[in-house]
Amino acid sequence: MTFLHTRQGLTYLFSALNTYKDKRFLSIFCFGISSGFPWIMIGSVLSAWLKDENLSRSAIGLFGIIFATYSFNFLWSPLLDKLKPPFLGQRRGWIMAMQGAVVVCCLVMSQLSATTDLFYIALVGLFIAIASSTQDIAIDGFRIDTIAENDKDGMSAASSVATAGWWTGYGGLGAIPFYLADYTAYTWPDIYLLLAFMMLLLMVATLLTNEPEIDRKALLSQITHDTGSGVLYWLRTTLITPFSEFFSRNGVKLAASFLLFIFLFKIGEAFLGRMSIVFYKEIGFSNSDIGTYSKLLNWWVTIVFSLLGGLVNIRYGIYKGLMIAGIAMAASNLMFALIAQTGPSTGLLAITVIVDGFTGAWSTVAMVAFISLLCNRAFSATQYALMASLSVAGRTLVASSSGFVVDALDGNWSLFFIATALMVIPSLCFLYSIRENIKKVEYSNN
Repeated sequence: MTFLHTRQGLTYLFSALNTYKDKRFLSIFCFGISSGFPWIMIGSVLSAWLKDENLSRSAIGLFGIIFATYSFNFLWSPLLDKLKPPFLGQRRGWIMAMQGAVVVCCLVMSQLSATTDLFYIALVGLFIAIASSTQDIAIDGFRIDTIAENDKDGMSAASSVATAGWWTGYGGLGAIPFYLADYTAYTWPDIYLLLAFMMLLLMVATLLTNEPEIDRKALLSQITHDTGSGVLYWLRTTLITPFSEFFSRNGVKLAASFLLFIFLFKIGEAFLGRMSIVFYKEIGFSNSDIGTYSKLLNWWVTIVFSLLGGLVNIRYGIYKGLMIAGIAMAASNLMFALIAQTGPSTGLLAITVIVDGFTGAWSTVAMVAFISLLCNRAFSATQYALMASLSVAGRTLVASSSGFVVDALDGNWSLFFIATALMVIPSLCFLYSIRENIKKVEYSNN
């Protein structure tokens, strides 16, 4: 008899659902929105704008290099664990400051032209990426600090809520610009004015959120076993201890294995995602089609599967969640190859988006929960940023060459998507090889 058909299973399901009633999850959800929203500004909207200005695939793909900021944000992440802003607290203060920086950048972007100011568009996009990736460090630290240290179920639930929030910012709010581009007189620069206003509204949620109470100094003293106060002590505990503690706690070999898997897992999805808007436009979908299916439908699908993914992780564990998501990830990439053969069928696009939303949600929820459990709360922002940056590296550094790959294949989109599906296989093999270590991490936090 299956899990859902047993009384014990139903009891466990309702118990897991009760986990989501925690009021703290509302703040985590809102911060998830704020984390996903800037990806629209320098991702989908910017790609569509540049495509409408007839830039080549290779050029649009190269604009993805600005996302490399998310791969290097661990370099300054120790400062967010160490320096406390003079307002709103350690986490909220940094989040509010970075949200304000994104607003200013959007206002500047609204004054630029893609025909004459391409360099400045890239520069402002880079500034948005820096502010957004810094905001992410603080948001991830906020989530980890908010959930009790040994609460594995709470961390899985928080990860699913954060993922649902991220996709609300990226998919829900991200659909609006594409409708405006099709049905109003708004130009792409005008749309950046609206994006700035929407980020201002998200700043209100930051003001209304409670700061988590963490005695980081006491936690640090337990790790370093001394209470030095000089410059060298500050530099060591800020720049070295967060990283050395991670490797000493897990062992160098196991720590390196975790980091390698995190890097490999989403490379195929990253290649697909970087070229998705260009593909939709070349195959014949309108801006409103992109808004309806790639954004709105994907948004709702992802929210549903994010919450279900959290329940699966709570019940069956993170390893199974990652394995299921990885297999489905390859399948969804193959469905994009089918669209390339059939042409702009909205029915097939809807099915593909549902499968893709499922894979994106489950893989993200499982990965976020896994990385969160690996973090020491004394360095929650720093250690999470180190591992998350590797997860993002595939979709930034490597996937920026995706436009060149499509051009090298003479625009054969089907072959491109088949290649992205095959990219998933090495990570699944590696996942299987470290499965026992992942289970140990889960049980040690139970």
